[in-house]
Amino acid sequence: MSESLNSEIDESLVETLLRPLPTQRRLFTYVMNVVSFGLSVLAFFPLLSILWEIMKRGLSGLKAEMFFQPLIENGFANAILGTILMVGIGAMLSIPVGIMTGIFLAEFGRTNQITNLVRFINSILTGVPSIVVGMFAYGVVVLATKQFSSLAGGFALSVIMLPVIVLTTEEALKLISIQQRLASAALGGTRFQTTFRIVLTAAIPGITTGISLAIARAAGETAPLIFTALFSQNWSDGLLSPTASLPVLIFNLYNSPDPEINQLVWTTSIILLSLSLFFSLVSRLLSSKSRLK
Repeated sequence: MSESLNSEIDESLVETLLRPLPTQRRLFTYVMNVVSFGLSVLAFFPLLSILWEIMKRGLSGLKAEMFFQPLIENGFANAILGTILMVGIGAMLSIPVGIMTGIFLAEFGRTNQITNLVRFINSILTGVPSIVVGMFAYGVVVLATKQFSSLAGGFALSVIMLPVIVLTTEEALKLISIQQRLASAALGGTRFQTTFRIVLTAAIPGITTGISLAIARAAGETAPLIFTALFSQNWSDGLLSPTASLPVLIFNLYNSPDPEINQLVWTTSIILLSLSLFFSLVSRLLSSKSRLK
């Protein structure tokens, strides 16, 4: 009796699942898909217009020698080098701390009060305006060293990158199935070995995606570098001297009445846009590989 009842329930469930949607529901779905597509296209037009304007004004002034000359010689090589240097300093400071903090939050301290405090601070850092970060770095590094420098700029960028890396590392580790942890424990692996040899290895694509996103965000920041690295029209004298960067170059010169300098600003915008686009594409590529795995 119970078997026949179960079979009837299964047949009715299958019939319900295979039954086509009502006409009104399908019509509503089609309409909402059209509306979503239309709004996406509408939002794409302003972005496309900005990109077109940058390319139209900047490509005409792009010359090969600009990549080897500083601003004082009508180039932007010093700004490119300064941007890479400060982003590199920020990455070296934030990546180890961010990954270790994410591991602690995901694996070793999920429920204690310290974890909740760290998550709260990380959430605050995520929403802090970049200009506030610049003022903080100014008070911590610039006032201590008595000078603007690329080191101070890298420190400011590390503060911006840190919460992104912590958040993505924690979420990437949480996505690793519990079965892998149990299998490692069954083979005699300690918690430390399981975390760093199994879980962390499996989460590397997701962690790398977060790092790429953090670098892409930091590369386009202007306000923190105004307060910390200032600017230089020539090559930097070292880590403890004012250093040029692409965002600050655009900020300082975009109102210049000189047509040649104005052209240089638009060309610099292409380079900065290309750097941000490159890191964004890298993050998308890594995330797609992570999903395939």
